[in-house]
Amino acid sequence: LFKFSEFNKLVEDFNSIADFLIIYIEEAHATDGWAFKNNIVIKNHRNLQDRKKAAQCLLKENPLCPVVLDTMENLSSSKYAALPERLYLVQEGKVVYKGGAGPWNYHPQDIRAILEK
Repeated sequence: LFKFSEFNKLVEDFNSIADFLIIYIEEAHATDGWAFKNNIVIKNHRNLQDRKKAAQCLLKENPLCPVVLDTMENLSSSKYAALPERLYLVQEGKVVYKGGAGPWNYHPQDIRAILEK
């Protein structure tokens, strides 16, 4: 949820010219894996139902765009090197912006600059 409010602001400001989508992928900091202390409690997803339940935490933050689940084979996560989080801008089927891996290289302002043009 790093910079989530900034992402939601992008959706709010540019939803008339762009479609936004969040793909909920594998858990980066599962409590039964590589976890931070004082983090939310989410275990590694063993099935799609686990992933759906974990995504409910994100839905509580009121995303302003659709949220879909990655497959249990983690196809989106692996094809887009999305773990733990990453922004992409796709135009006419081509990737025109590939952000750095989050959380420290996750920069919604880069997407803003492109969409403002």
